[in-house]
Amino acid sequence: MTETQAEQIREFRLKGIGYKAIASILDLSRDVVRNYCKDQGLEGYGPVVAVNKQEQMQQGSLCRCCSQTIRQPGMGRKRIFCSDQCRRQWWAAHPEDSRKKETAIYKKTCVYCGRQFTVYASKNRKYCSHECYVHDRFWREEEGREPYLSPARREEAKHE
Repeated sequence: MTETQAEQIREFRLKGIGYKAIASILDLSRDVVRNYCKDQGLEGYGPVVAVNKQEQMQQGSLCRCCSQTIRQPGMGRKRIFCSDQCRRQWWAAHPEDSRKKETAIYKKTCVYCGRQFTVYASKNRKYCSHECYVHDRFWREEEGREPYLSPARREEAKHE
C-alpha cells in the first residue's frame, strides 16, 4: 500500500465509507484496508467512525492534520497537532483559519528603499527585507553615505 492510498483510506473512513467500498475504490483487499484502519484507530462502523473522529477532533484529542492521537502535556497549553511537521503542513493548507487581528497589521515605509510594506505584530520593523537591512547597515561607505551608528553611539556623539 502506498502513502497516497493510506491517505485516501483515512479520508474515506472519516467520511463514513465502509471497508469493502474503500477496498473496491482503491483496488485493495478488504483485509488490507481493515488492518490499516485498526492500526490507525479507524475501526468500527463507517458512520460511527466519522462521528467519533469529529467529536474527538473538537475535543482536541486528535491531531488536526493527520488525526493521530495526541499526548497532551501535564501542564501548559493544549496541543492541537501531534508534531511540528503536521502543524506546518496544516497551517500551509489553511491560511484562512489564522486569527490575525486587524489592529496588529501595520503599514510601514522601508528606511532604505522607501517602499511601502505591511507587517504583522511588529511596530518596530524598519526594513521591507533582509537585503535592505544589509545594504543600509553595512554598505553605507560603498554607497557614499555616512557610516552607521547604533542608537547608543548616537547618544554618545550628541553629548560630546
